[in-house]
Amino acid sequence: MTHDVGPSSWACRYRFATVVLILLSAAPFCFAKQDTVPDWVRDAAAQKLPDYPAETNAIVLLDDTTYSVAANGQATEHYRRVVKILRPQGRDDATVAVPFDKDTKILSLHVWSIGPDGHQYAMKDNEFVQYGYPGQGDFFEDDKVKVADAPGRDPGGVVAYEYEQRIRPFLTEKTWFFQGDLPSVSQTFTLELPLGYSFGTVWAHHEPMKAADLESQRWRWEMKDVPAINLEHVLYRPSELSLAGRMTVHYFGADVPVKTDGTWQSIGEWYEGLAKDRLVATPEIAAKASELTAGKADFYDKAQAISEFVQDQVRYFVIEMGIGGYQPHFAGDIFRNRYGDCKDKATLLSAMLSSVGIHSALMMVDTSRGVIDPDAPSIVGNHMIAAIEIPQGYSSPKLHSIITAKNGHQYLIFDPTWDKTPFGQLEHGLQGSYGLLLEGDQSQIVALPVLAPTLNTIHRTAHFQLEPDGSLKGTVTEKRFGDISESRRRLYVMEDAKHQSDFLDNSLGRDFTTFSVSGFAVQNAATLGKELTTSYSLTADHFAKAMGPLLMVRPRVLGSDGLETDRKVRKVPINLRQTMQATDDFSIELPPGYTVDETPDPVKLDLGFAAYESSIEVKGDTLHYTRTYTVRKVTIPSDEYGDLQKLAGVIEADEQGRAVLKKR
Repeated sequence: MTHDVGPSSWACRYRFATVVLILLSAAPFCFAKQDTVPDWVRDAAAQKLPDYPAETNAIVLLDDTTYSVAANGQATEHYRRVVKILRPQGRDDATVAVPFDKDTKILSLHVWSIGPDGHQYAMKDNEFVQYGYPGQGDFFEDDKVKVADAPGRDPGGVVAYEYEQRIRPFLTEKTWFFQGDLPSVSQTFTLELPLGYSFGTVWAHHEPMKAADLESQRWRWEMKDVPAINLEHVLYRPSELSLAGRMTVHYFGADVPVKTDGTWQSIGEWYEGLAKDRLVATPEIAAKASELTAGKADFYDKAQAISEFVQDQVRYFVIEMGIGGYQPHFAGDIFRNRYGDCKDKATLLSAMLSSVGIHSALMMVDTSRGVIDPDAPSIVGNHMIAAIEIPQGYSSPKLHSIITAKNGHQYLIFDPTWDKTPFGQLEHGLQGSYGLLLEGDQSQIVALPVLAPTLNTIHRTAHFQLEPDGSLKGTVTEKRFGDISESRRRLYVMEDAKHQSDFLDNSLGRDFTTFSVSGFAVQNAATLGKELTTSYSLTADHFAKAMGPLLMVRPRVLGSDGLETDRKVRKVPINLRQTMQATDDFSIELPPGYTVDETPDPVKLDLGFAAYESSIEVKGDTLHYTRTYTVRKVTIPSDEYGDLQKLAGVIEADEQGRAVLKKR
């Protein structure tokens, strides 16, 4: 894999390094005659290694980057990497994949390997495979990748490669991603600048390190024994990039036309130059915005009408080349074609709002919480959304995802790309993270809100009748609202009846052995501002278990809020994904001649980040079970894993609790 695994554009798509995995299985194995590898490869392969855990698949013996900037601002990257394979699962970690496009030409690429038997190989140019960007069936990018599967890629083998590449000079910033999913023995980054240039650095997820001055405008950072970020078997894991250390270099020169000085403001000013003329509303845009807001005077009503149009009627579709990874298309083109990527949709939204007197700005974010570090200004981010300015003095209970800028202005944060999040709210992946408000010289990093659990809800109600033979029948209604309804809305809007039926059967199969469903109905699947409601009649045989004159019945009839935990030592933050609240309200009419002899104890647990309570009440011939499960935070520190385990145990015990019925 290429070493630079950071986000490369704001198209709201998979990172390039991830997509390369799709290609690896197609790359042919290459065989070459006996050759000689360079000395730096042999030296790396011969060094004494630290002890690594038995499950380590591969290790990086050497990772060396030299970033050279010319007097005209052009840059060249020279890179070397040596990987040793320890287990069969590490073969893919030694596959060479170097992405490029028309602005990042690969000037040279060489690949060598040493097999487990000591045989040395040097691959030829005609043994490399070049692919176009694989795509996902609905977009185009000009990124390509050169892939090489070197001979000897087996446990004990070593693969090395070296390339030189011209770097696109979009702005004067370079990020060194020095930590990934493999442990590294040696990491170096060398910066070479022309006379008259200077630089500054910002660090994310790592303490700053001072560079060694090599003189002649050259500086080097060096690290030894960098640990891996291995989250493969970690429950509730955060994003790898939210933990991995990185350093961003901002460099400056008098003759450089596009530069940043290591501040969020300078990045915003750079982006203003890219986007300003793209945000202009055409007469056609103004006419459509006027049509959508006709008869509406309230700010919320006007902003909602336009935002939902862009959310629903502009298809997500990526066409980008070169700077197009960052620069949106013209609003007029986006409107006419009715498609665009995330920055295009945010741009069109801004243009339409401006034509009815509502100001908005673009906002750079990352779809994985924690990747953007407020103390490390850079363009590391993979998504663009909108910040709609709220008029001074205006308030509405419908506005929830609100931030306040330094000048006191308030903005409603909305993502027109996320097509299943109601207007006024923000998808869970962005909550609790940071975004760059792109307002020219007023640009600033802002904390994104964490929404109240009551905006992301599940409410299940059911009324059942239990028969003496243990069979159960009744009616069930489930209502969902907010992000937690997203997958169900997609199911009922986009899938056919068979997929919908299979999903319900699989869901109910977790709680019943034999059952039948009739009268299934769905409401508001496509109406984001209303609760998605499903209802049906249910019959389940053998639900209650007979033990002589007793019947054992589970008051929590269906639906689980269970949590999976393990006994491993927790070292990384716990990603709870989203705030939410789930409530159950079930009643069970007792069989004729039976009374309740024993019920599980009530439960009430509040851990701050989450709370859980349940109770059982018997009124006449009816057993009534209620519970409420609330999650208030999206991320908690690793030292609270014990509390999460406690919560999981309480929920499990409550969900499996049994009431005892006996004959009068």
